[in-house]
This record gives sequence, C-alpha cells and structure tokens, in this order.
Amino acid sequence: MNDAKFFGLAFSKVRDSHISSNPNPSVGCVLIALDGSILGEGLTQRAGGPHAEIMALRDAAAKGHSVQGATAYVTLEPCSHHGRTGPCCDALIQAGIKKVVATNTDPNPLVAGQGFARLRAAGVEVEVLHPSDPLAIQSRELNIGFFSRMVRKTPWVRLKVAASLDGKTALPNGASQWITSSEARTDGHAWRARACAVLTGIGTVLQDQPRLDVRLVETPRQPHLAVVDSDMQTPLDAPLFIAGRAVFIYAAAKNDAKAEALQAQGATIIYLPGHHADGTPTGKVDLAAMLRDLGKREINELHVEAGHKLNGSLVREGLVDEFLVYLAPKLMGQGADMANFGPLTALNDALPLEFKSTEMVGPDLRIVARVTGRDLF
Repeated sequence: MNDAKFFGLAFSKVRDSHISSNPNPSVGCVLIALDGSILGEGLTQRAGGPHAEIMALRDAAAKGHSVQGATAYVTLEPCSHHGRTGPCCDALIQAGIKKVVATNTDPNPLVAGQGFARLRAAGVEVEVLHPSDPLAIQSRELNIGFFSRMVRKTPWVRLKVAASLDGKTALPNGASQWITSSEARTDGHAWRARACAVLTGIGTVLQDQPRLDVRLVETPRQPHLAVVDSDMQTPLDAPLFIAGRAVFIYAAAKNDAKAEALQAQGATIIYLPGHHADGTPTGKVDLAAMLRDLGKREINELHVEAGHKLNGSLVREGLVDEFLVYLAPKLMGQGADMANFGPLTALNDALPLEFKSTEMVGPDLRIVARVTGRDLF
C-alpha cells in the first residue's frame, strides 16, 4: 500500500474543513481495497454530525462496495467514546475493516489511544505513524488549534497585523484604514473564518467600531468574538453584536447595571481580574486566565485583531503562538507599532520566531511567523 498517496487523498478532503468541523478536529478517511482501489471517502461533518469514518463507510455503501477486509487510512485516531456521535472504531469493526492506518493518536483524553486499543482487541491491525513522520506533522498542522486545546488547555493564538514596511499600524492620529490592499483584507477574512473566535480590545472597539465578522469570503459560520474590556466600556449599540455568534466580554471591574444591559444584547460577561505578585489588583483582565476560559469554551484557534497595547500585553506574557503579518509597500514614519512591549536590554531577550511562509497577496507581503518551539505538541 502507498501510505503517502492515500493519506494525500485523505488530507485533500480536510483542508479548510475545520471551519465547519469546529470544535471537533477536521479528519479525513479513505477506505482502500486489497487491490489498491478506493472504496469510499469521508470527511468529518459539522459538530454533532457524522465523523469521517462513518462518512467513508456510507460513501462505500452508496457505491455498492463491500469494505470487508479493507484498509482505512485516517488522519486521526478513530474515536472510541459516545459523545455527540457513536464510536467510530465500533463502526469500522462491524463493517469488517481489516487494518487501520492513522497519522496520530487523538490528544483528546476521552480517546488518547483507547480507539486503537479497541480496534486491536477486535483483531483489527493498527499502524500509527511516528510523530516525526512528515505526514503526522502535516496532520497536526491541519488541526493545530485542536491539539493546542487538548494538550495545553488553551487555544492556538494567532495575532494578525496589517502594517507599513516600517512596522506602523496606525498614524499618530489613530487613522489606520486602510494600510494594506483589498486583496490583503480579503485574505485576512479567510484567516478570520478558520478561527473559532476573534479577540480584540476595548480600544479597538471604541476607535474603529468594528464588526470583526467574516464578510469578504464565504463561510458556513461566523467566529465568536472575545473582547478584553477591563472597565466594561463596550457600547450597547456596538456593531459587534451580530446574530449567530457568541460575544464574550472579559472584564476586571464589576458593573452590575452595565453587565445586565450587555447581557440583554446577547453578551456573556466573564470577570477575570488580574493581580500583581503581592496580590493587589492590576485593574486589568488576567489574559492567561482568559485563554484558559476560552479553552473550556471549546475555542481551538483564536484570531487576534487588536491594537498595539493589547498586542504588546499578549506578547509580553508569552501568550502568542503565531503572527500573521501583512506588510504594505509604504512608509509611515511615525505612529503606532505592531506591539507595545519592552524595552529590552539585550538582544538575547528578543522573541525568537521561525518564518513558516512568505507570500505576496496583491501588492502586499504576507508573513506567517511562529514562536520558536511553540508547535511541539
């Protein structure tokens, strides 16, 4: 059997499908006959819907194929528990699958090897790729937010910035629309769409009155919105209140009347006040606690679109995993920086990054840079 070929087919099914499968991982499955022919293919559906293995079995049945003695190539360990759906490994066993080849063990504690154990107990041969195998790495990349939430209990945090070539995100008077091109903005909406939630700060809410939804590309659902609003200043008529998505407002100071009014608009208020080392309140939201709370709310990928102050706080506290930067071919001289943190006193204290990709988007340069070592799940 050609593992790379069949996993390539499975991966082709799952690219970008996490937009609809969230908070579940995006998984692909192909069923291969002894002669190497394809019997069925499947992709994980929306949360609560059938998983990839079930869809592949249904596809084979619809085509009139028997899967007795077939091999299943799956981009993640088949589940073994009763959640929103039944166990996939039971369905594979009952269908007569002879062998299962998977890229990774599911990091979900409810699965975590139990699916493989159940398959082996039923006489099904199981092969799991080594974690360093390029196909295993590719599988984790496709579901990096899910792996982050399961392993670290926090979302994968991607900070998006649109800046001039000299790193300015706004003029001294606050003007920032638009620094980059329409092509870059459309591309940015595609990255927004893949996230479970967008994070912004109250400064951006008051200055720009943003919606922070997905409009420029098609999407089956809108990402939720999280707002860092220490003093609960979010206006009741803010454009960010959009039907079909949750709005989480993280505050440090209680204001029962304002909280009740915001809740009437559909917001969820979460109080997470930060504290100094001596226990005195900072007056700011505890950002690390906020990420843990978002993890509990099944947020896999968190897409940050905020100002330089919140960006700086997230960077300073080591909470950013990846940077999505659009650089426009223009110089602005003075204005707001990408992230307000520091000052550093030694170059060795600089945050080490690795370039994951560089690509032209219209006239602008898109850079994806990851904090070194942050993706070692």
